[in-house]
Amino acid sequence: MSRLFATLCCVLLLSACSGLWNDDSSADGEPVEDSEALSFDDAAFDDAAFEKDSFEEGDDEAVNNEPKELNSIEATVKIKKIWRNSIGSSDDEYQPTLHPAIGDGVVYAASNRGRISAWSIEKGKRLWRTDLDISLSGGVGFGAGLVVVGTAKGELIALDATTGEERWRVTLSSEILSAPAAQGDLLVAQTQDGKVYGLSVASGEEIWRYSVEVPVLTLRGTAGPLVTPRMVITGFANGKLVALNAATGALLWEAKLATGEGKSELEKMVDVNSPIMGNEVVYATSYQGRAGAFSRGTGRELWAQKSSSYHPPAFGLGRLFVADTEGQVLRLRSSGGRAEWTNTDLLRRGLTPPLAVGGYVLVADSEGFLHALSQADGVIGGRVKVDGDGVAVAMVSDGETIFVQDRDDDLSAYQLIAK
Repeated sequence: MSRLFATLCCVLLLSACSGLWNDDSSADGEPVEDSEALSFDDAAFDDAAFEKDSFEEGDDEAVNNEPKELNSIEATVKIKKIWRNSIGSSDDEYQPTLHPAIGDGVVYAASNRGRISAWSIEKGKRLWRTDLDISLSGGVGFGAGLVVVGTAKGELIALDATTGEERWRVTLSSEILSAPAAQGDLLVAQTQDGKVYGLSVASGEEIWRYSVEVPVLTLRGTAGPLVTPRMVITGFANGKLVALNAATGALLWEAKLATGEGKSELEKMVDVNSPIMGNEVVYATSYQGRAGAFSRGTGRELWAQKSSSYHPPAFGLGRLFVADTEGQVLRLRSSGGRAEWTNTDLLRRGLTPPLAVGGYVLVADSEGFLHALSQADGVIGGRVKVDGDGVAVAMVSDGETIFVQDRDDDLSAYQLIAK
């Protein structure tokens, strides 16, 4: 618990093939031959979460909090590196809230020192680079011809997605720790203090604002809004999931995903992660709360089960995939929520949010390994070492190419090749 105690003392007060692995390496940019409330960085909670792991008495896993050692695998898929490029240096305090974005055959990525770059997905050719010379904390958002990032001071900066030129800049109420999202003429951004803004894509002018009271203690991060033509769906640190009218910001429905339990503020933390949608159903997870499914139209709860995760789930092949705080990866039935398999090979390895691609669900870990688990049975069928410094950022994919941003400030493109 010493690490957790240190974290608590340093919080920022705001407004509220067979084998173990494949190791592909290449020169940057070269193709590879086939061979503000009280808030905490999610990673800082690893120790606390691990100490809460429920093991049977005498289980060897209970004696320490070290990441579980990796076992050899029988590879069924090759994770092939296509290209790798440098994003740009970051500050010592890494920002896992900055993740790549994809759109129109281009992938965009940013360093927290303010460098934003665009590369072609196919060959990794850099199309443009913009240096904002400002510390970034949230993004990257893409939509409506814009690339959007946010800062710890609440600045929201929109760049032209084709040229990288700055289009506009506005200041919101507090730190921006998630990627804004756009749909049509509307851009939506969420701030750490429990506010959601609907802004004009053209100018950044505020169209509407919705706010909730957030608890004193929250995870360091906010849900990223899910924006559809008619509604905006997002989650808050108070355990609630809400849907707003996209035109006016008026509340359409509200659902309670999690309720804080325990006596201390730490025990009561129930932050809701970014919601996703599959087959017209809204799915969401929460920290120390539940995973659940809700009717998109009315917010009616379809099912919910106890779960704790720092990350949003993934949807693939009609199933829901969750990486929980212990490092378990689960497949849940999208109807009913029953767990169909649970993989425990990656316990305490600091997993990224899951990503469903083809017949696999992908997670990366804090030691820099990328794992491909079969969606059918959860068996790890592929593994590659991305970078020794680890991976903490959510991965993205266009359905064929997977993009991984590592702690060494590089962006790598991978594809899955069946063996």
